[in-house]
Amino acid sequence: MIATHPLAMGDGTRLATDVLLPGDAPGPHPAVLIRTPYDRRAQHAELCGWAARGFAAVVQDVRGRHGSEGRWEPYRDEASDGAATLRFLRSQPWCDGRIVAVGGSYAAHCALATAVDPGATDRPDAVIAAVPALGPAETAREPLGPERLFGRAGWWAAHGDRPDSDPDALSRALAIDPGLLDHLPVATLPARLGRDLPSWPGLWDPEGPGPLLRHAGGATVPLLAVGGTRDPFADDTHRLWRAWGGPARLLTGPWGHGLTAEPGTEARPGHRLALGEAYARFARAALAGRLTAPSRGALALGGSEVWFRADERTEARVWRFGARAGLRPLRGTDFVADPARPVRSDSLDVPDSGTPDRCLLVTPPLPRPLDLLGTAEARLATVADAAPADWIVRVVALTPDGRADPLALGAVRRTDPPGTVAEFTVPLGRPARRLPAGTRLRMEIAGHHFPAHVRQPHTGEDPVAATRLLASHRTVQLAGSALLLHTGRARAIDPVQEICR
Repeated sequence: MIATHPLAMGDGTRLATDVLLPGDAPGPHPAVLIRTPYDRRAQHAELCGWAARGFAAVVQDVRGRHGSEGRWEPYRDEASDGAATLRFLRSQPWCDGRIVAVGGSYAAHCALATAVDPGATDRPDAVIAAVPALGPAETAREPLGPERLFGRAGWWAAHGDRPDSDPDALSRALAIDPGLLDHLPVATLPARLGRDLPSWPGLWDPEGPGPLLRHAGGATVPLLAVGGTRDPFADDTHRLWRAWGGPARLLTGPWGHGLTAEPGTEARPGHRLALGEAYARFARAALAGRLTAPSRGALALGGSEVWFRADERTEARVWRFGARAGLRPLRGTDFVADPARPVRSDSLDVPDSGTPDRCLLVTPPLPRPLDLLGTAEARLATVADAAPADWIVRVVALTPDGRADPLALGAVRRTDPPGTVAEFTVPLGRPARRLPAGTRLRMEIAGHHFPAHVRQPHTGEDPVAATRLLASHRTVQLAGSALLLHTGRARAIDPVQEICR
């Protein structure tokens, strides 16, 4: 039976906290703590799963949300409120003193904050962080600059500055005004939504990395970082895993933000992991001190049934621009990045007439299957007539049956002097994909990726505050430009076994 406790924080604010104990053993038990802004009652099925596996399961509404008192200020109080909740749990007779902090998305931030905050007065004994929203800096911007618009607008419209949630708020507003996100400046979006969002302007102030990544190297407890190659926070999941100071395990599949509930087209039956059981096995191994190596990971190879180790040996394969066996440009290498007519993030269609809005390149068909196992990057030599200038690189797999399938994406902001040649690298994540023979790679280099990202105005103004838009002429030089992918032969492993040793 789930029992609700109004748990008092240090300032007297009471947070609604639900507890479910295993029904077949007297205890005490190890505990699992989930702190969420998404309504603790929606997590009751997860509580039942943990309790059925022998854990005392606890879920709490964060400050100012749903059943909890106080004011909701995203990311502000999670470390201190989490520490107070940990102290309460350790004082209960049904808790054996061992606690695993668990969460997905914002709830993953809550779990991580208790483990890495330098001023924390209590810490969990292990952390499971799925598709982690690391903090304002990471969720608002790409690591190399461009602001994330669509995802942040949707989240803030649904959850920001309110005690409850309205998941369909942005979609309803877009149905009324399909051009809602086109209006300038971006800073005034709350007025167009008809909502008071006092935290919206400050969202764009911090530039990463935030405190979680800055302090992750000092963490000593075991971590399981779970992500999806189609999740917007995939790179952040990898960065967290690499930066973690304690034993760190990575589990990544061909999924979106909803993990196994949101598989990509490259997902196969072997990627339908029972994540609840995997989490429980990791938690037992972590609490028993069985995780020895500092860093391990298991990744699914999309387009196959294989899982492989994160440290699998790879070799770099380079497709040079203009080379016969490399990337051949289509319609030239000059284009116009016009924020009034931006390249769309919600379409893979490419224009075949008119003024080019991107540099478009394609490879010959692959003569044999190819496994992409490691990181990817674009090395570019470019010229822009404006500064700052955003550069968006999108790689698409053109399958033998005629489909266009997203493979990799990267975005950077450059401030090179206008008219000068700039040489730089655009990180493209870790695709983890098996490409069949006959696949061609299409590479798009553009100046915008809207509405996923805020449009660069090319006026020198802050893109969030800009009210004017100017077109920018761009050139991609063939000499010195290339696409680099890490390839190899994937050796099959058991992913759950890999994260538990």
